[in-house]
Amino acid sequence: MFFFKNMRGRGKGSLFPLLAIFAGLSTANAETTTADKTSTSTADHTKFEELQQTFETAPDVTKACLTCHTEASKQIHKTTHWNWKITHPDTGQLLGKKKVVNSFCGSIVTNYARCTSCHIGYGWKDDSFDFTSQENVDCLVCHDTTDTYKKYPTDAGHPPYVDKVFPPKKGKKLFKAPDLSYVAQNVGKPRRENCGVCHFYGGGGDGVKHGDLDSSMTNPTKALDVHLGTDGLNFVCTECHTTDGHDIKGSHYISKGKDTQGIDIPGRTDESRASCESCHGLKPHPETVNDKLNDHANKVACQTCHIPYYARGGVPSKTWWDWSTAGQKKPDGKHIKKKDDNGYVTYVTKKGSFEWGENLVPEYAWLAGDIRYRELDEQFDPNEVLQINDFKGAYDDPDARIWPFKVMRGKQPYDAGNNTLVISHLFGKDSEAYWKSFDWNRAITAAMDAAGAEYTGQHGFIETTMHWPLSHMVAPKEEALACDDCHSRNGRLQELTGFYLPGRDKNDLLDLIGWIAVLGSIGGLSLHGLSRIVFRNRRKS
Repeated sequence: MFFFKNMRGRGKGSLFPLLAIFAGLSTANAETTTADKTSTSTADHTKFEELQQTFETAPDVTKACLTCHTEASKQIHKTTHWNWKITHPDTGQLLGKKKVVNSFCGSIVTNYARCTSCHIGYGWKDDSFDFTSQENVDCLVCHDTTDTYKKYPTDAGHPPYVDKVFPPKKGKKLFKAPDLSYVAQNVGKPRRENCGVCHFYGGGGDGVKHGDLDSSMTNPTKALDVHLGTDGLNFVCTECHTTDGHDIKGSHYISKGKDTQGIDIPGRTDESRASCESCHGLKPHPETVNDKLNDHANKVACQTCHIPYYARGGVPSKTWWDWSTAGQKKPDGKHIKKKDDNGYVTYVTKKGSFEWGENLVPEYAWLAGDIRYRELDEQFDPNEVLQINDFKGAYDDPDARIWPFKVMRGKQPYDAGNNTLVISHLFGKDSEAYWKSFDWNRAITAAMDAAGAEYTGQHGFIETTMHWPLSHMVAPKEEALACDDCHSRNGRLQELTGFYLPGRDKNDLLDLIGWIAVLGSIGGLSLHGLSRIVFRNRRKS
């Protein structure tokens, strides 16, 4: 795998994956789209007697919803959003937040109530959670239109039922208890705000995990994203991430390098619009004399040219997380928290060091699919940089295309005796005791025991990478990459090997053939021109 320098500075900004469709819809269509979309619902929920009551808890709201929407929870139970796991159809690998390790906080195991504040359910605080419960499905998080419903960060998916601050006792951010009856009577189709409340803040904060999803995408301009822009097409997430029985299409666990289905229409469909081709077809550009741009579409993903930079909405993305530096304290023993000049956290005693970046150049790789994620029992060479996820793809693979990625880097703990990854107990019961004395072994042992995984008691730190395909922040077509951005010696694809790229690569034989062709063309044209001059003079004579 290859890497680019990706830090392009930081700027002022506020504190799974969507695949945006390809930039190229006509400007005329964008300009005539109404920014404020009118509701087409056939039901006024304020008139439903079931919702005209005082709800003590959010699950009570779900009970009321189920009196009409009888099958909704059963549909949710079949989705990745509910189970947080999926079996990859190609590899057979069981993927999910409990099964695989990530390069942020490692795993949800023993950290449930904190991590599951983004679950579409209520009460997943340990392994005893009942995944068959219909009442524990959270209808409101996806359907609230009031912007008053918020889950509390450490209550396993529940909203606060009384006003309280976060962090508890000493926090400054107030979470107000929502009026559940008011929220239930004002539900509607999911908006960008509903999806973003989790997907914009994955990994622990705004813009931390995804380089192309952050709070700037809540109400972006078309300059930031031509599809979601409120002054343009004003799409919501479900325009592309279509749903069928609450099953939302588009997953970073099962990314495809190339959609060969083409435009998604009834009778010829894979039931998903979560790709560029599903709207723009297999030949998205106007045909030219040699149709060269459409030739590129066979080997180059649309996102590669049309997402020239990521994290460009004013919110930086985290690019480095080094757990090995954790543990530093003040002389009085108190924990340290450092911020840069723009207010972004660069060090925390419990979590280590961070780096951030804005307007970053993506890194590029061949992607055909078959993405695999590192599991706890997989051994590796500790002397090499460890890839948390890897995938199929090469120039000669007909299913592969060049894709842009955010690559998350850092250092995280591993079992130095087994040369396998480990996870840590970071939140909940006993965790504060571990981190007060900063006992890595106790924190690791607790989490590994809970996961049923082996740990030798010897920990070290290994540098890791994790690749996140980019599909949002699609720039206007005028800002798409130009030819020489890639076809040059120091272009964006300088590290992508295994094929000959004109303008970048040098091959004596090919260069000789090329120059012979150029000189032959010049000679032929010159001879033709000279002959025309000679014969014209003869005709005059």
